[in-house]
Amino acid sequence: MGYVRTALLMAAMTALFMGIGYLLAGSGGMLIALVMAGGMNALTWWKSDQMVLRMHNAQPVAPNDRAGLSDLVAGLARNAGLPMPAVYVIDTDQPNAFATGRNPQNAAVAVTTGLMRSLSREELAGVIAHELAHIRNHDTAIMTVTATFAGAITMLANFALFFGGRRDEGPGIAGTLALMILAPMAAGLVQMAISRTREYSADKAGAEICGQPLWLASALERIQAGAAQIDNDAAERNPATAHMFIINPLHAHARHSLFATHPSTENRVAALRRMAAGSSRAARAPAPVQAVRKAQKGPWG
Repeated sequence: MGYVRTALLMAAMTALFMGIGYLLAGSGGMLIALVMAGGMNALTWWKSDQMVLRMHNAQPVAPNDRAGLSDLVAGLARNAGLPMPAVYVIDTDQPNAFATGRNPQNAAVAVTTGLMRSLSREELAGVIAHELAHIRNHDTAIMTVTATFAGAITMLANFALFFGGRRDEGPGIAGTLALMILAPMAAGLVQMAISRTREYSADKAGAEICGQPLWLASALERIQAGAAQIDNDAAERNPATAHMFIINPLHAHARHSLFATHPSTENRVAALRRMAAGSSRAARAPAPVQAVRKAQKGPWG
C-alpha cells in the first residue's frame, strides 16, 4: 500500500505541475511541464533522499563511531526488523531529526548535533525508534516526494506570478492569479495532511520499537522547547522539507489546526503517556540502549 499511495501522490503533484505549466504557456507549457514532471518523478524516486540530505548538509556517520550512535541505530533497527539504514549527523544547534529514503533497503536517519547534546541516551533512542517507524511504514518515500514536488510547485508558481502567464486567455487574469496562489497552498496542505496523519502512527510504532513510550514523550517535549527557540537555517531555506522532521523546525509554533505541519506536541505526548500507562512491558532497557550505555561516552550525555 505504501507504493500505491506514493504513486497516487506523484500523479496528483504531476497534475498540479502540469496545470501551472498550462497557465504559463498553454498546451506547449503543459507538455513541457509533463516532461519535467516525468524527469522529476524518476529523480525523486531514485535520488530525493540524497537531495534532502544535501539540502541540510548532512554528514555520514561511520560504523562503530566513538559516540555509539551507529550501534544504537543498528540495535533499534534489529528490534524493528529493518536493515541497517545509513546514519547522518547535521551540524545545527536545533534539536531535531528526520528519516528519508524510497524504501527500507535505501533509507537514512539524520539527527542534529543539537539533538545529541540535549537528549539523554534513552530519549535519543526514542527519537531514532520513531524515525525507524517511518521507514518501516514506508512514510519516508511519500514524505520525501512531497518535499521535492512542493518545492518545485512553489518555485514554478512564483515564476508564473511574477513573470506572467496566459492571463488574457483561458481562466483570465483572476483565475490565473488565484491558481498561482492556491497551487503552493494545495501542495502545502498535502504535506501537512501527510505529516500529521503519520506522526501519531510513527510515535506509537517507535514506542514499541524502543520499548518505552515515555522516552519518546520526554524527547518530544525537549525537542519542541529547543526548536521553538533555536534557528535551523537550512530548514528555513528549504521549508518544503519541514514536514519530514520529528518536530517542525520552522518558527511556526505548530498548532493543532488545518495549517499545522505537525500535530500538537502536547497531544502526541499525551497519547504516549496513555500508551505507557496501559503497557505491561518491563521497565528494563532494551538491548540497544544497554549496549550504548556500555560504550564510550558520546557527545549527547
